[in-house]
Amino acid sequence: MEKIASFQVDHLRLKPGVYVSRQDQFGETTLTTFDLRFKEPNKEPVMDQPALHTLEHLGATFLRSHKEWADRTVYFGPMGCRTGFYVIFEGKLESMDILPLLREMCDWILDFEGAIPGALPAECGNCLEQNLTMAQWEVKRYAELLRNPARENLNYPS
Repeated sequence: MEKIASFQVDHLRLKPGVYVSRQDQFGETTLTTFDLRFKEPNKEPVMDQPALHTLEHLGATFLRSHKEWADRTVYFGPMGCRTGFYVIFEGKLESMDILPLLREMCDWILDFEGAIPGALPAECGNCLEQNLTMAQWEVKRYAELLRNPARENLNYPS
């Protein structure tokens, strides 16, 4: 079998950032998958499961409710390695195209208070595993990177 594209990215040189992971064509529609890398792979601790789970709920809620991006949001979910998230949008997009949206999402998560959306027993298969405080700690760190990303935070290492 061929190695999939995401396994061909040099994770030893990968930094936290916003990367175009792939672009897929479906008829007239292009879907762009982004790698939202919160952690430097294999060098720093991964996100703990409750924080990751909370970020999944908050990120998906924000994006699917956004006045301009809701209809273009296909998916938002965690990476199995717990170093970040994948988000898929309709359109042929680049990292710079979504930076304002990601900054807005981070601000919304940092200001969020109250019950986690979709975290009731009838709504979630693991409703008790949530941690808003740690989720906000992770987002605060990522939001700082998004304020002034370097080239290495927007393009996969070659």
